[in-house]
Order: sequence, then C-alpha cells, then structure tokens
Amino acid sequence: MTSPTQHAEHPIALADRYFNRELSWLAFNQRVLAEGRNADYPLLERLRFLSISGNNLDEFLMVRVAGLAGQVRRHIEEISIDGRTPAQQLAAVHEEVLRLEATQQDIWSELRYALAAEGVFVAGDGCSDHDGDYRLNTAQERWLRDYFQERILPIITPQAIDPAHPFPFITNAGMGIMLSLTRISDGAPMMEMVVIPPALPRFIRVGGLGADGEAVYISIEDAIWRNAELIFPGFMVEGHGVFRVLRDSDIEIEEEAEDLVLSFRTAIQQRRRGMVIMLQLAGDFDPSAEQLLREHLRLDHAIVIKSTGLIGMAGLSGIVDENRPELKFEPYLPRYPERVREHDGDIFAAIREKDIVIHHPYETFEVVIDFLRQAAADPDVVAIKQTLYRAGKQSAVIAALIAAAENGKSVTAVVELKARFDEEQNLHWASQLERAGVQVIYGFLDWKTHAKVSMVVRREGDSYRTYCHFGTGNYHPITARIYTDLSFFTAEPAMGRDAGKLFNFITGYVEPRRTALLAIAPISLRARLYGCIEREIANAKAGKTAQIWGKLNSLTDPDLIDRLYEASQAGVEVRLVIRGICCLRPGVPGLSDNIRVKSIIGRFLEHSRIWAFAAGNPLPNARARVFTSSADGMTRNLDRRVELLVPIRNRTVHDQVLDQVMMANFLDTEQSWWLSPDGSYARAEPGEQPFNLHRYFMTNPSLSGRGASLTSGRKVPKLALRRPRR
Repeated sequence: MTSPTQHAEHPIALADRYFNRELSWLAFNQRVLAEGRNADYPLLERLRFLSISGNNLDEFLMVRVAGLAGQVRRHIEEISIDGRTPAQQLAAVHEEVLRLEATQQDIWSELRYALAAEGVFVAGDGCSDHDGDYRLNTAQERWLRDYFQERILPIITPQAIDPAHPFPFITNAGMGIMLSLTRISDGAPMMEMVVIPPALPRFIRVGGLGADGEAVYISIEDAIWRNAELIFPGFMVEGHGVFRVLRDSDIEIEEEAEDLVLSFRTAIQQRRRGMVIMLQLAGDFDPSAEQLLREHLRLDHAIVIKSTGLIGMAGLSGIVDENRPELKFEPYLPRYPERVREHDGDIFAAIREKDIVIHHPYETFEVVIDFLRQAAADPDVVAIKQTLYRAGKQSAVIAALIAAAENGKSVTAVVELKARFDEEQNLHWASQLERAGVQVIYGFLDWKTHAKVSMVVRREGDSYRTYCHFGTGNYHPITARIYTDLSFFTAEPAMGRDAGKLFNFITGYVEPRRTALLAIAPISLRARLYGCIEREIANAKAGKTAQIWGKLNSLTDPDLIDRLYEASQAGVEVRLVIRGICCLRPGVPGLSDNIRVKSIIGRFLEHSRIWAFAAGNPLPNARARVFTSSADGMTRNLDRRVELLVPIRNRTVHDQVLDQVMMANFLDTEQSWWLSPDGSYARAEPGEQPFNLHRYFMTNPSLSGRGASLTSGRKVPKLALRRPRR
C-alpha cells in the first residue's frame, strides 16, 4: 500500500502533517499538571498530581532532552518526525520546560495555602528566609534543632569552595546548598557547599508540637540553612541558594559486549556521572557562586532554570503520605473475580471452563499472583515460563517463581535488563532467581523484551495442557493498583503453541516461521496491524461500514500514522484514545477529517493497549476483530522490541474489551481531553449526562469475571456510544 507521504499531488509539509514528539510529551505533562488544579479532587490528590508531573519532567529531561543535547554536541542532524533538527527541538523544548516549571510553581503556591487552610503546613519555601503564612513556634524550632543535631548534622559534609578543595561531584538528581559566609573574627568572606545526601528525607515532619490536628513539614534544604550556625560556628550567613542537578541517564551498551550483566552494572554506575542536562537554582544566589556552578558542572547545552520557589517537585510525594484520609480519594478495594471464586479459587479450573480477562486495578492483581502460586505448588505443573520487564521491589511474582524452582518445576525467566530505571532492580532479581535454580535468560541485546507473558505447562491425564497469561501491563504489584491494564488468561491450545514459539525465539533465537494466532514484534505485529487497516479501507471503498478504534499510551510511528491517514481519506472512521504522546494530527481537511483523538487523565493511569476493527458492521459488534497488546504505536515497539498482539476470540471477553472497556473510554466526559488540529488539548464538556469511566468500573462488575449467578444480582449496564458533535 502506498504511504500518503508518497502522493505527490497532495504534498503536505512535515510540520503540518505531524506533531513533534517531545512537545507532545510536554503537552501530556501539562495535562497531568492541570489535575493539580482540579477542584473535583481531594487536596492531597491534587498535590500527588503535582508531584507526578515533577517526576515525569525529571525522567523526560534525563532521557529525551539528554538525547537531543547529545545529538547537538555530536553534530548529528537527524530530522524529527515534524522536520526539526535536534537544535531546533532543543530550543523549543527549553522554552516549554520553562513554561511548565513556572506553572508548577504557581500550582505549588496555590496548593500550599490551600493545605494550610486544612491544617497541613509547609514552613519556608526552600529558597528564602520567610515562612509564608506559617512560622515555627519556639517549641518547633527547638525540636527541629534537636532533630538536625541528631539526624542530619552527622550525615552532611560541608565543603569549602576554594583552590585547596576540589569541587565536589554532584550525583544525578543531587541537591545542594551554596552558602555565602563571613568569618566573624576577621570579616573574611567564604563560600561553602553542603551537598544533601539522598538518604535524607526530602521533607521532614516536625514533631507534634503544634495545635491538635496540625501537620507541619519543612524541606530538608530549609532545615539545613536554618541551622547553618551549627555547621559553621564563628561565621555569619550572608546568603544562600539551593541548586539541583539532573544528568543524562540513558544507558548505552556496546553491541559486542561479552558479559551483558557486567556491562549493565558498569553502565548503571556511569549513568550517575552522565553529562549535566539541567541545573535548577533557587534562592539568593551569589553571582560568583552561580558562575562557579556553571563552570564546574560543564553545562554544555544544558537547561538552566532559575526558580522562584521549591525545586524538586517530585519530593512532594512525602507530604502526600500524610495520614489525612479526608484529603484523599476514598480507598478502593479491588474485586476478586466471581468466576474464580465459583471454582473454589482454582484458577486453572476457571480458565479451562473458558477464557477470562482481569481488568486491573478494578479487579485485583492477586489473580495473576495466585496463578503463579498455584502453579508453583501444583504437583501436576511441570514447567513455567515467564517474561519480566518490571517486577517492583517487593515482588510476589519473583517469590512464586523461586518457590516453583525449589519445588522441582522447570522454570525459565526472561529478565529484561534494559527496562529503564529498573535495570539495577532487575539485576538483583536475576541473581535471586538464578540462586534458586531458575533458568534466567536476558533476551536480545538490541531488542527489549517488552511482551508480558506467563506460560504454565500442566500434566492432565495422559497429555499436557498449556495455560497462558498475556498482559498489557507489567508484573508489578504496586503499579497494578493504579494502572488500568488487562490480564488475559486462556488455555486455547493454539495460543499455548504460539507462546512456546515466542519463548523459543527469545531464549534460543529460533524465529517462528508462522504463528496461528499471536502476532510478534518485530516479526509480524506491524504487518498484522496494517492488514487489519487495509481491510477497513477496502470495506470503506466497497461502501461498507468501516471503523477503527484504538487505545494506546503513545502514537509516534510515522508509517502507522500514515496508514491511519490513508484510512481516514478512504472514509474509515478512526477513533483513538492516546493518553500521552500523539504525533498524529486529527481533523485536518483532506488528511485526517475522519480521525478523532482524546486523552484521558484521571485517578488511574490509562495503560492498556487495545485495537478494534469493525469488519463491515458498526462498532461495537460481535464480529469485530479485537486485539490486546503490549505494544504502543511507536517505532521502537514495532521494530526494536519483542511485543505481542493478542486476538480476543472468546465471546464474553470480546464483549468486555469492546463493549465495556473501549466504549467506556469513548463515553468518558469527566477526565477527557480532545486533541485539536493545532496540537492544543481542551477538556471535554461534561454534558447533561457526565460519565466517568474510572467510577463506572469501580462500581460495576466486569463481564468475563462474573460468576454464573453473580451473587450481587446486578447486570452489567449496557453502554451506548453517543456520537460527538462536530
């Protein structure tokens, strides 16, 4: 099929055809940040969104912006999807980052005073010597002084900044304080630096010395400068400034590396010493101190941000943990599927009866854990194969695999070392698994193994049956509480055979010549998607109903976008839910008239990947082709990762994914943002019948998880799509 970019009679400039990936990501983080002003959310949840936006921005700077800066330094002129050079992108990103940081400061100021009205105070602002609306009383000052002497002073190490002392190394995400001092005895000026050790808490909760029900916090940098006289007796503090450093955190592994584990351990150490990509300053900085930082940190194409308030917004998560349930979302307890309960908790029996999909976080991740625990303890289970991309720091999945190996099962674990920012944790789990007798495989050097698959082979009578779990999210018990993902369980023999071929591909490089049901990236997934799109185009040209529904985290691959453009031009109605980055321009006359894109930002992080193709009848319909996937619409997912596209063929599961999950995403009006042709996002109007998909799934049972009787007696409400007004 010819790509639309090849139609010479309708040339469209790249900038008019696609959105820039990096700027689209920043727009996503602006939507996350906007939830900090969402008056419908409890106050500490709004603070959580501010913290999340800060953490998101840090990772973006450490990886994406660092990559652009590296290209500029090496004079690489690789053109972006929208036709910009790295230097042009870096300049545009700098501007947007500064705008986003200013918005963060505004929202923090608003939330700080709103929290104070609820009795949660933050004394000081980390960069000046005033306390806003709250001043520590004498008892609190005394408590803080004692706390400082006992728990901070023994840990910090002040360092003079002069020719006799080398400039200290500032690690990635490191913070420090520069202090301008005057020696009282002779009036001599001095400059000192205190690097804040990462082991210290970002915010300190001052001991219970205020009014009843009050909570008082102070930042670690404020606690240090307030007690500077204890660090520097005999000196006067003339001024101080706080700084923070982010470094290039991407990991590069040489292709010819002989020992992959050793290479990653070395690379992790190097990441902590990467090039500085951002220097953030706050406070009354002495010009000479600022110049000193700039010189010694070698700010080659780095962003310098001079903040008016708090730096390191991610650290606000420590205040979010305050025990004030009335300022947080009402706790939600995930359901355990009735289907499994009806089989007395025997997950294998429930899967044998028919396929089942578990919708996280509304249905508990414990089902996935129990699947592995039961396999580990079952004497009839002979083998378990498992992919591990992110498993968390306290992983029941790892414990189950270790137990299975200790019980004599053949256990294979594919541990992905290249899971960004989880490399060190994954190395730890790999070591634990190997000690227990698990066969640990690290997969491909060039491709990440991002597919989420668990495969259990069980002896039943005179034969063997394979049970499979295919997930859209990670085997991570913490993120499973806040990420919306789908866990699909099946015992269909063809699925089991395909899963076996997938593992042989990863562990032995045995490329499957053919699979019956699964599409595997980078072998066949892209082609399978294109084939489905082409069929919809053919249906549109034949005068039949033609529709495509998609739900992804990101859509950046230009060829996939072009296929969707061609579908739109052929008359196919394309509706997409893209939570994060979207380089596709919807609603452009002659290009994407029939494409609409929305983003959903809410209490839970939308993470599941789903595709649906109408197959000649209006969606949703029983004959539609429906897939779940581990892959986003990004070039890396389609060409440089091991991913899966899983067809959903069981009627009940098909209905749940299409009629329930996808329909609810399109119906949502309370957490949705519509993407405009110019790249701006606008909140959806709630309308006369507001719909919140997270609330819907928290209060309604899933289709495939229902038991035969459904003891609650409630039916799943039928969802009907309301056509949006143009």
